[in-house]
Amino acid sequence: MVEWTEQERSIISGIFANLDYNDIGPKALCRCLIVYPWTQRYFGSFGNLYNAEAIKTNPNIAAHGVTVLHGLDRAVKNMDNIKATYAELSELHSEKLHVDPDNFRLLADCLSIVIAAKMGAGFTPDTQAAWQKFLAVVVSALGRQYH
Repeated sequence: MVEWTEQERSIISGIFANLDYNDIGPKALCRCLIVYPWTQRYFGSFGNLYNAEAIKTNPNIAAHGVTVLHGLDRAVKNMDNIKATYAELSELHSEKLHVDPDNFRLLADCLSIVIAAKMGAGFTPDTQAAWQKFLAVVVSALGRQYH
């Protein structure tokens, strides 16, 4: 079990309280699909993903980016039991969707970049440390079914 300080809880909750899901989610997923094009293989049913512009303007990608953030919102609300919170999602991504678990880390990195750009100087080293810890726990929980 992960131990969270009150400062870490406050930082993570504060980040989510100020997120525009409709802005950040699509930007993070688009960045992941553009920077790591092999991740596109899981989105074949989403239509045209042939270039960066097509990815950025794809409504299915935008909607899924928002869905991802709502999924992360579940972790924020259940910080003391993230593994159990994501047990079904881990199984879905492993057994049905066959997603490479490393892709969770790639998306987490892209999300960090987008949030850091949005927060600017507010994305302090302490903020980043708490955020990275949170995402590491989420990525581990999503990859749990693979182990």
